[in-house]
Amino acid sequence: MAAREVFEELGLTEYEMTALTTLFDLGRTTAPNLAEATDIPKARIYDVLDGLADAGYVEVIPGRPREYVARSPSDVLDRATENRRQSFEQFEQAIDRQREAFLSEFQSRYERATEGHRPAEELFRVVDVGDPSESGTQKIYHDAAVSVRVLSKGFEYFERIKPAFEDACARGVDVRIVLLSPARLTEKSREIQQSVVTTIEARYPSVSIRYSNEPLPWRGTIADSDGDGTAIMLVQEDDVPNHLRQAAITENESFVSGLAHYFDLVWETVAHDDRQANTP
Repeated sequence: MAAREVFEELGLTEYEMTALTTLFDLGRTTAPNLAEATDIPKARIYDVLDGLADAGYVEVIPGRPREYVARSPSDVLDRATENRRQSFEQFEQAIDRQREAFLSEFQSRYERATEGHRPAEELFRVVDVGDPSESGTQKIYHDAAVSVRVLSKGFEYFERIKPAFEDACARGVDVRIVLLSPARLTEKSREIQQSVVTTIEARYPSVSIRYSNEPLPWRGTIADSDGDGTAIMLVQEDDVPNHLRQAAITENESFVSGLAHYFDLVWETVAHDDRQANTP
């Protein structure tokens, strides 16, 4: 932080900033001398110095004429911190004095207005697609105790979440994956999908994979739908670039259960013969 930004944090006016920095250079001096050195109007200089003195940044030396000297820069910062602390304490005390009356007036009104309604944030939270959504997906794998269900076009992000995926498999978590049929993928996406499938089949034989010939309206990962579960989902929007997409994460039991039920319906209707389904 630049020195000028520190002065702005202290809440100093332009005149106060100029007076204080000049006092650092001049040392002990009178108000008229300081006004002459800074071009601060003589009609304003005493008010400026009184403000700095009230804040504890300048010491007033009685006499005829009065003189002023800046406190050391470290003392100025310490005084500023103490001023802010005292100001916050006064604010906190004022709030505490009014808390009971404020809650008495508005709490019951708020509860009546929101009774029977759950805020949307209790159902899900939104994260950007990319590192935030992949971090959320990794956490789902790490936290999963019983099952993980995956709906994905080609599982193209597999390498980025592989350590978490491997952790779930090593702990005996039942992992099932539904991928979009290769016949519906571009050549590049098909190659990525095939590479991922080959890796999973070779290294994680307990994982089951099936393929959907129908479009997947959303993609996501669901864990432990029978309780204490979590899900992350992304609506398929081919015309929206990845950096503008968002995903929803939910720990709501009903929401997670509903997503898992959808997965189960898809799982029962898609191809059982992986090799045949994987042929474009």
